[in-house]
Amino acid sequence: MENKWSRLGFAKSTESPVTIMNVCAMLKQNLNAAYPRPPVLLGHGDPSAFPCFRTSPVAEEAVVDALKSAKFNSYAPSLGLLQARRSIAEYLSRDLPYKLLPDDVFVTSGCKDAIQVMINVLARAGSNVLLPRPGFPRYETFCAFSQLEVRHYELLPEKGWEVCLDSIEALTDEKTAAIVVINPGNPCGNVYSHRHLREIAETAKKLGILVIADEVYGHLCFGDDPFVPMGIFGSVVPVITLGSISKRWAVPGWRLGWIAINDPLKMLQESAIVECIKICLDCSPEPVTFIQGAIPKILQDTTEQFFSSTNSILKEAAEICFNKVNEIPCIACPHKPQGSIFVMVKLDVSLLEDIKDDMDFCLKLAKEESVVVLPGTVVGMKNWLRITYAVEPLCLEDGLERIKAFCHRRSATP
Repeated sequence: MENKWSRLGFAKSTESPVTIMNVCAMLKQNLNAAYPRPPVLLGHGDPSAFPCFRTSPVAEEAVVDALKSAKFNSYAPSLGLLQARRSIAEYLSRDLPYKLLPDDVFVTSGCKDAIQVMINVLARAGSNVLLPRPGFPRYETFCAFSQLEVRHYELLPEKGWEVCLDSIEALTDEKTAAIVVINPGNPCGNVYSHRHLREIAETAKKLGILVIADEVYGHLCFGDDPFVPMGIFGSVVPVITLGSISKRWAVPGWRLGWIAINDPLKMLQESAIVECIKICLDCSPEPVTFIQGAIPKILQDTTEQFFSSTNSILKEAAEICFNKVNEIPCIACPHKPQGSIFVMVKLDVSLLEDIKDDMDFCLKLAKEESVVVLPGTVVGMKNWLRITYAVEPLCLEDGLERIKAFCHRRSATP
């Protein structure tokens, strides 16, 4: 007898979606239990797991004070508490040539919720969105559920993972809704210059498309280029910024993000985008109210010393990662990371015995050396690897030495 749920499209799938979380979970299930030292997990980006990345004392105190006040035990408005929206607007305005207002900001349950809301807003019959390759695969997942067509533009490793502007023009048509720009870069560890961001903004203006700026790693920069928010170019083209406290404050579990409308010339005034955001937020889970209540103090009172200390630790870890990777003949790092917590490295499987591709490499590495790194296939780049370096430096060195030993043992050349 036919199952009516199967007939309605709810047939059981034999395949799980390829996501960072489920690939890392699969690799962790295959760790070498007999390995004499603890596993080294360089696949998933959560620095909060390590003591050296503990969040600011100011942030902890702010949450405790908000909770003890008993003022934040109720439901919050779907757009976010007014004081939270005001403080986020003030925080973002520090880096902008104009001031954001509370009405320009919407509070979300982390940056993933902000992504999902914006994908739902952009999803219209026949429309498409431009996503970077490599990129953050959660965008593709949400686009698939919303039936929004994805078109990938290329990032250029030989140019520090800059956007290939020619590929944007070739991909864009009258149905293109927006381009997503991730800066600082996940998974590449790049930080775009003011010049390159202006080029992107001017290209988007010429093509008549919106810019979605994913800046969840904003200010986590330690290279030659400082962090430049895309919103600086809001008078060139409307920019919708997605962000959160998850990475800069190392508190991804607190689930507090935002959507900010950077449109000082009111170019979006005639569109329905802002109203659609509000409607989508009515259908989304609100962030925990007491975290929203703590946000003003977190954003205003966290010291620069806390931020500079975090960036110093990341800079040291990035140097370790870059130098150690370059000691491994079958792996090449085309660009030293300048920000975020990741780096992309190219894998030459022709130099290894009995390794088919990046997924096979990562699985066998987990089984033999009890190390997890993310196969590049998951972020759109076959036979590349994404390495997370936001871990304790000694742990990172140990993991990279195990990768080196694995590659030496598997070397196809004597």
